[in-house]
Amino acid sequence: MIEYRGLDSVEPEPNAVVSVGTFDGVHLGHQRLIRRVRELARESEGRATLVTFEPHPQLVLRKVDRPSIKVLTPLEEKRELLAELGVERLVVLDFSPEFAAIGAEEFVEEVLVRRIGCAAVVVGPDHGFGHSRQGTIDTLRMLGSRLGFRVELVTELLLQGEEVSSTAIRRILTRDGDVKKAASFLGRYYEVRGTVGHGAGRGRELGFPTANVLLETPHKLLPKDGIYAGYAVVGGKKLPAAINVGVRPTFDGGHRVVEAHILGENVGELYGTPIRVLFVERIRDEVAFSSVGELIDQMKDDVRKTLQILQEHRGSLVEQEER
Repeated sequence: MIEYRGLDSVEPEPNAVVSVGTFDGVHLGHQRLIRRVRELARESEGRATLVTFEPHPQLVLRKVDRPSIKVLTPLEEKRELLAELGVERLVVLDFSPEFAAIGAEEFVEEVLVRRIGCAAVVVGPDHGFGHSRQGTIDTLRMLGSRLGFRVELVTELLLQGEEVSSTAIRRILTRDGDVKKAASFLGRYYEVRGTVGHGAGRGRELGFPTANVLLETPHKLLPKDGIYAGYAVVGGKKLPAAINVGVRPTFDGGHRVVEAHILGENVGELYGTPIRVLFVERIRDEVAFSSVGELIDQMKDDVRKTLQILQEHRGSLVEQEER
């Protein structure tokens, strides 16, 4: 996959098939749309081209009195997923208030047609573009007939009676912590990435050493606080792990952390190592215990449940994809 940061280095390609969006999560709905982009690109003998934005537009346009959006897939993660899906050209546009002020017609004419080039544009059902998302699918079709490109609409994808969308996945993760349902919408386990850093050392003192994950970006969405069964991927190895997301209330709380108790691995040897933490299933809420002994007993049960859950998930479609 060729990546362009900004428009200056992009070579226009008249036969390209293009889709535009944030593609946050690169979920199953996005994947279906990308498959259609690739099919049309083969037919037109052009290249499958995606246009996305960095940072996420809602980080730039959010109102002061509203909380900042958290993203499912920061750019590095998104880039890897799109390459795996067969995207041939990725154009990353710097999103700013000035860029947001570009009108719908100008965006299509100057960006998609003149600078990137396109034979077709593929969009989802809720697609909007240009200043304040004033451009609609009908607008795009009108411009396509005038400027010489076709427009194809990919309909919404429903799972469990719910539309698969980035917004739905964020809600599932933050409100319910239902990482199992999120994985069914994503087609893979939800994950966070970072490096292993030093923590307070309490896990080691309790006999449950943890890898403390220093996140790559503060804008990454974390699941609801709680204990999860999952995996830690370090040094090319995918290891079972009991994962804690939260503030460690038994020890008076603090800032939110992600800690992975990696089963059968010496965490002390991992400091400074890149780590991916994959969430498979939620076990329980994070709670404050009245004694350290009570906490230790619960952690032993968490480890037992983690191993049981991971055993049950072997052979699942998501597990096969992760391999």
